[in-house]
This record gives sequence, C-alpha cells and structure tokens, in this order.
Amino acid sequence: MTPETKHSSIILLMLTAAVIIISLALPRKTGHQTFSYEVNKPWLYPMLTAPFDIPKELDEDSKARVKDSVEANFLYIYRIDDTIATQQRQALAMALSTNRNIPATTRYLLINAVAQLYADGLVDNDTYDGIKEGRIKYVRLLDENSVAQVVDASKMRSVRSAYQWLDSTITTSDGRGIMATIGGEKYLSPNIINDQEENEKLLNDALLSALAPRGTIMTGEAIIFTGNVVTPEKYTYLKTYEQMLSEREQLRSDHGFSLIGKIIIVTILFIVFFVFMKLMRPRIFVQLKSMLFLILFITLFIVAVFLVTSFRINYLYLVPFAIVPIIITTFFDARTSFFIHMVVVLICSLVAREQAEFIIMQFLAGGIAIVSMQELTKRSQLVRCAFFIFLAYSVAFSALYLVRGGNPHSLGWHFFMYFAINCVVLSFAYFGIFIVEKVFGFTSTVTLVELSDINNRVLRDLSEKCPGTFQHVLQVANIAQEAAYKIGANMQLVRAGALYHDIGKIENPAFFTENQSGVNPHDALDPEQSARIIIEHVNNGLKIAEKAGLPQAIKDLIAQHHGKSVTKYFFSKAKEKNPNVDPEPFSYPGPNPQTKEAAILMMADSCEAAAKSLKEYNEEIIVKLVQQIIDSQVGAGLFRESPISFKDVETVKRVFIERLCAFYHTRISYPEPIATEHPTDEED
Repeated sequence: MTPETKHSSIILLMLTAAVIIISLALPRKTGHQTFSYEVNKPWLYPMLTAPFDIPKELDEDSKARVKDSVEANFLYIYRIDDTIATQQRQALAMALSTNRNIPATTRYLLINAVAQLYADGLVDNDTYDGIKEGRIKYVRLLDENSVAQVVDASKMRSVRSAYQWLDSTITTSDGRGIMATIGGEKYLSPNIINDQEENEKLLNDALLSALAPRGTIMTGEAIIFTGNVVTPEKYTYLKTYEQMLSEREQLRSDHGFSLIGKIIIVTILFIVFFVFMKLMRPRIFVQLKSMLFLILFITLFIVAVFLVTSFRINYLYLVPFAIVPIIITTFFDARTSFFIHMVVVLICSLVAREQAEFIIMQFLAGGIAIVSMQELTKRSQLVRCAFFIFLAYSVAFSALYLVRGGNPHSLGWHFFMYFAINCVVLSFAYFGIFIVEKVFGFTSTVTLVELSDINNRVLRDLSEKCPGTFQHVLQVANIAQEAAYKIGANMQLVRAGALYHDIGKIENPAFFTENQSGVNPHDALDPEQSARIIIEHVNNGLKIAEKAGLPQAIKDLIAQHHGKSVTKYFFSKAKEKNPNVDPEPFSYPGPNPQTKEAAILMMADSCEAAAKSLKEYNEEIIVKLVQQIIDSQVGAGLFRESPISFKDVETVKRVFIERLCAFYHTRISYPEPIATEHPTDEED
C-alpha cells in the first residue's frame, strides 16, 4: 500500500466514523410534514384536511376553566361514624360521673352540648378550612347503609373549633373548669370521615366526562384553511392531529425508511467533502492533523445542533452556524470554509421545518462571515460581523415570511430574539479560535498580529543584542509582506516569520556581517568552522522559538528560510584550498521551502541582505541583483517542494525591485520588461 493510499484510507475511516456518530445523533422522528404555527397568527400553509377522524379536544384555557368549575361544584362524600359519637359520649359521661362534686345539671349540660356537636358533625381540619373559606358548602353524607344525602356543612366543626364552642356555650365557671380538668378535648373526635378513595374516583370520572371531546372532525373534513387565524381551539385541533399522526407512524413497519434516507444524504455529502478536499485542496488533504480537525469539528458541531433541536425545533435558530466559516477561514482559506459551511448546513437542514428558508438564511450568514473574517486581526471584527449577520437573518427571515403569504402584523417576533442570542454567542467565537490553536497547534491571524509586535520579548532581545540583524528582519518583513499580498499568500504569516527568522543570531551576533563594527571573527577561523557557526543560527533559532512558545508555523519558516542551500562564500573559500571539498558541511539542514510563505521569505532574506552589500545603488544594479539571486535559487531547485508558481516568482521579483529601489531612493523606469539573466552565485 502506497503512502498516498494509506493516507486516503485513514481519512475515509475517519469519515466513516463521523457518519456513524452523526447517524446515531439523528432525530428518530420521521415521516410527516411539520408545520410552524402560533396562536392568534395566520395559517400560512395550504388547507389541511383530516386524514382520519380527529376528536375535538378542548383547548388548554377551556380545560382549565372546566376543571376549576368541576372541582368547585363537586360534592365530596363523607361517611358518618355513629360509633365514634356513642363511644365518646359514654366516655365523657363516665368521666363526669366519677366526680361526685359535679352538679347533675352541669353533667347534663356538658353531655348534651357534646351530643349536639356530634349531631352537627365533627370533621378534619382540612374540611373545616374548606367550609370556613366557602369552598365546601354541602357534602354528600353516607350513612351506615351507604345511602347518601346532601347535607349543609355550615354547622360542622373541627375538634378545635368544637372545643372553643363548648368554652363559649357553657358559661358557668364550674362547667369550664370541669372540661379543663378532665381534658375535654379527648372526647371530641371527627365522626364525619372523608372518603378519599371514593372522592378521587368520582372526581376523576366527573373531570373525564366534563373534558371529553366536543365532537369529531371527520375524515376528509378541513381542519384549517389557508389564512385562517390559529385560534386556541384550532391550535388544539392541530396539536391533536400531529400527536395522532406521530402515534400512527410509530406503528408503521416502514418507520425507519426516513432515517435511512437521512443517513444516505449524510454519507453522500461526506463523500463530496472527501473528493473536494483531495482534488481541490490537496495541501490540506495531505495534512492528517488538519483533516482530523475538520472532520472532528464538522461532526461535533452537527451533533451539538441535533442535541439543541431535540429540546425544541425552533432552537435551531439559536445555533451560531456562522462560527463554522469563521473558525475555518481563520486557519485555512475562504473556499474551504464556505464549502464545509454548506456541507454542515445541508446536513443540519434535515431537522429543519422550513428547509429552503433555513438553507437560504445560513447561506447568507456564511457568506457574510467569510467576507468579514478573511483577515481576523482585531476582536472587534467579530462584533461587527455578528451585527451584520443579525441584519442578514432578520431581513431574510422577514422577506421569506412575506413570500409564504404572511403579513408584517403576524410576523413571529420571537425569532428576532433567537437571532440576537445567536449573534451574541457568535461574537465570542474568539474563544473557540483560541481553543483550536491550543489543541491542534494551528496559528490564527490574531496570534500572528500579536507576534508581530516588536515589543515582544524575543524581538526586543534581538534588537538589543543584534541591532543590525533587527534592522534586516524589519526590512525583510516589509518587502515579504508586500510580495505575499501580491500573490495571495498569507501576509501576516510571512511578516511574523520574517521578524523571527534570524533570532538564532542572538547566540553569536558578532559572527554576522550586519552586526560587526570593524572586527570580523571569521578571519581567525577556517571556512568550515565559519560555515558551521553561520548554519547553526537556524538550529539556535528553533531552540529559542521552542523556549518562547512560538507556533509551529513560525518554527517552520525559521527552519526553511535557507532551505538546503549552501553557504556560498565560505564554500568558495574552501574550494580555493581544495577543489574537491565536500559541500555537505557547508549546507543548511533544510528542509527546502514547503509553502509559498517560506519561498517568499527565502527570496526576501537573500535579496535584502545582498542589497545592503552593494556599493552603488541604481535601478539597473538592483534589477540585476534581484534577478540573479532569485534565478539562482530557482535553478538550484530550492522551490520545487513549494506550491509557488513561475508567475508568482516573477511577481515577487517586481515587488522586490520596486521596494528596494524605494528603500535606496532609486527611481524605477517602466514599462521596460525585466530581463532574465543566467543565475550566478551570490553571497549568503
């Protein structure tokens, strides 16, 4: 198996796992068309007819009123227990008879008063509270033979109120004292008992009867017509229709066909993604880490969308879909981000109620995000982008609503709140970018801008220890950035890489010409030793970059800015002594430039350094110098591993000539074409 085949197989396995995960997360509800409607808003769809008989259920407000009415008029059932009254009266009489000091009239008065209380009825505290509050005016009282009669409950008392009544009724001092002495409350117990089990049964029966459907919408009869206002009654009919339809579909044997169809769509879209990346974005496709990130990001985002919509389908508008193109554009390119954004949108549209509306709105949001975030250099750009996306959502939603036949007065204004929340979340996409940087080792434009600050500790150290090198990297950064802009490369990456590419010279600043002041330490060394010191600045730069925590993209530029070129000056001196000298000790470790940015940096570094060594500055000399240096690099095959084209190289030459002439105050004459000469050696 070739490395390319193995690489493609790994990516296909990752895509297969993604399809499985997304398929497991897909909602299992299938089949019928879903509708978006609200109470007191017009029905915007065609006339809906009943495919089967639908009971006319009461709406929620009506149900609440009926329930309150039934409960308010329900006569609770109580059972009278004469045994309790008899036993308690006998116990009281016995307690009074044991005290011979109690007058007979008092005993008679107390016994009759208690008998009267039991005759009126003693009830539990909850029932008594209902009587006092007016909720219970009558009760159905069952005797020992279970014969019910409606009884006025106004005279019934609780044990506590009965004792208070005794206290107020028996006015003689000896009567009150006797009741307190014998503990009169012990002889007062409820004899009217609440039959809770029977009451619950009868109340439930009454509620079921009162809340029963008020008729039936027959099969083929219209449920609602286009343009009709969705009244609370119609809203209930529609909900009943949807519930019955779902229940019927769950019983059908083909309920999984819709899910199978969705899985096929997801699979097709991932196959298209695979082909697009392999054919149209081979530079990204060959990077396993980048493909892992893209597949993982797509999968997790889609699963998150399905989880959010499982609570409520309208929450789909809360999801900041524009975060997909924002994050991907930050680390890759606009075309890749837009393609992936549409793949995500198309998959997520499988759960949308209005699929066309959803796709159109997310198409606009993705386009705005990509245009706004091509160069993310400030956090304020995210806020501005979120604002424009909110406007796009709002305008598109309103227009599509009018297209469906709605009117502004019935517009669902709560959707605008969803859009606002969506965009507020979107404005914090910077944190997502930060997490991706740390987890996957990518480098965002914001990070590159921060690294380009010359007050950075490493650059400050370079300016103090290697002032000549510092001036050199500033000049290289300026011309390299301009060239990157002209050929569509990453300007911020080139600039940051140019500023750091020579930080390895901090270890031995005096061995580099731009930092010398009269004394050249190479005079005391043989060519191979000098070459070793010069070459070592690449490895030293990588060590410093690692210690400073610089991103991998910057370290790659440090390693590649000389490629596998030869230190020509010292190699030539060595050849003077030994024509058969081995070039290996005089060669940089490489690798050669792998990207356009690295190729630009190599050309800019050599041209700027060589230009400083000129004794005379004019257009002809600068043109010849730039042509000679870059053509020699091309001839040496240093750019063969880079995607830079011959057209790009010619564009870079023109930019360098213009900028170097401007640096050294030389006017450039046009439109004479730049002549191409045979490559010659230049001093590194």
